[in-house]
Amino acid sequence: MISVTLAAGQGTNEGDDAISTTTPTPIQDPVGSPHPFDYYYYYRSGMPLRPWPERSTQSHELWDASRSRFVEPMVPRDRLASPSPLIDLVADHQWQGDELMDEVVQAFRRIGLSEGRRMLERALDDGIDAVVDPPPELLRFFASLDNPPAWHDPERWESGRQLWISASFAGKTGMAVMDALATFVGNDVSTATGTTRRFINDYQRRMFETYTWFWNVTRTSAMDRYSPVFKDTVKVRLMHSQVRAGLRRSWDPESVDRDGCPISCTAMLMGAISFGLLPMLVDQAHGRVYSQSDLDDAWIYWAHIAFVFGVSEDVIPATAIDAVEVLNHYLPYTGGPTDATAEMSGAAATHLSDEGGRLTVKGRVMAGPLLGMMAYFGGEPAVRALIATTPVHDISLTRWVRLIGVVARVNVWMNRVADTLPFEDTRLRRRARRGDRFWRVNVLTSRAAARRKGILTTPYDHHDATPSTPVGCPIH
Repeated sequence: MISVTLAAGQGTNEGDDAISTTTPTPIQDPVGSPHPFDYYYYYRSGMPLRPWPERSTQSHELWDASRSRFVEPMVPRDRLASPSPLIDLVADHQWQGDELMDEVVQAFRRIGLSEGRRMLERALDDGIDAVVDPPPELLRFFASLDNPPAWHDPERWESGRQLWISASFAGKTGMAVMDALATFVGNDVSTATGTTRRFINDYQRRMFETYTWFWNVTRTSAMDRYSPVFKDTVKVRLMHSQVRAGLRRSWDPESVDRDGCPISCTAMLMGAISFGLLPMLVDQAHGRVYSQSDLDDAWIYWAHIAFVFGVSEDVIPATAIDAVEVLNHYLPYTGGPTDATAEMSGAAATHLSDEGGRLTVKGRVMAGPLLGMMAYFGGEPAVRALIATTPVHDISLTRWVRLIGVVARVNVWMNRVADTLPFEDTRLRRRARRGDRFWRVNVLTSRAAARRKGILTTPYDHHDATPSTPVGCPIH
């Protein structure tokens, strides 16, 4: 974890898929693409920093509304005038993924997926020493996983978890809205999810798995080494690397040149920062007060989740202020909309329209409040980009934005009043005892929808075949 100093990485690769750690010359892609490219290497201290991908220079105006309201006011003025060195390093890491897990995916292709997954499951349950003859890539992976960074503090992690859960319903709704817009409209995520077609072909499973994981990481001891939630987090991390490998093989060179690494280290970091701090930033924009210590603890909570999730330690910010600075600088580079935006939003709109593309009664009732809520938190330009090709593209949102604003202000005000009451520590512990209510509600609704499709569990294994996607073949 760093603030303004950069830490050197460790580790090497062997064999045909080796990646340079000493010179940024054209080399083999880290996850198996046949297209050599100058920026395909894992960063080591002293290497030249890579620039923002081309796609990151598009559509800045879509994200200014949310950034200027919730994020920029928290950035110290001197940081706005002169960004810290961490900003350029975060930009650089859009060209690389998760070094250790990407190596594991390559190893599993070499030794066989079923054998590799068996070893991974055994190591997660009983430790890497219980695995007979593990490949060196798996040994390196668990050497990192079993040794948390020096900055990880379990007591502060628990304090941060409780503080994060105490954020208002409005704050968490704002976070969820901005995440949804980044997923459907932003270039980085929509390009990957559009290619895999998970939101289109397997929507209920995707949402059930997502909500379940988010609720689980808000529970007590979620990131303890041998907890079921820790194990699921590693399995989601594996799934991301599997998709990354498949996308790298299926994309043409021009796509990679334009978009950078799919599911990049930077994209995962931005997810952790937005999930970890936006609920409290939204609350602060509505008048709630958090101390710097509170924000730092909340960030420590999510920073450790980010580390377990595969974000390179050298770009994990040291403090909440560092993290907010990164988020403020990165949001304008979210990009979009993409071709996948129209396809995914169109698929979502089918739940609100009939076969002729006309809004149903349910659609007419839901569209205004839903899109008004999204416009209030995420800004109308981003919402207009989302719905541009749907039956609601010309809907008026002004009155709904105003109404949602009133509801949000009242909700945060109620939390501000509660903050003044005695026994705050007791209330924080009690509220956090069963994890976060916001995500628990989402799990209950998505579980019911998934069951109607025959989906009962969340094994996080449906991308096991993705790394072997034929070169040039889209993932469906």
